[in-house]
Amino acid sequence: MTPRKRTPEPYLWLLFSGGGVVAALVLPVLVLLFGVLMPLGVVDWPAAAHLRALVDHVLVRVALAAVVVLCLFHAAHRLRFTSEELLGLGRFDRLIAVVCYGGALAGGIVAVRMMTDMS
Repeated sequence: MTPRKRTPEPYLWLLFSGGGVVAALVLPVLVLLFGVLMPLGVVDWPAAAHLRALVDHVLVRVALAAVVVLCLFHAAHRLRFTSEELLGLGRFDRLIAVVCYGGALAGGIVAVRMMTDMS
């Protein structure tokens, strides 16, 4: 019996599902607060010092970075399989995967760098 080659596919599906949960539960709340309720004056804007103190906490930075990274990998996975299945580009699977996941990884690195540079 020959050993099977292991693929990263289960981990990519894990990142996809985690990003889907974040995109479905966390992003709508952030958009509702910062994109609708606060600009309309329904909810008061927090003071800049309060937001700064909140974002200065390491757990908040980790959570924000996780939201961004998971949403990027969710989008990368959707783009990959949509372009392969819907557009019929399955023969370019490896290239599409490298571009999609590479872009998500690069965006994640930028997000983490931005979170660490805020001080």
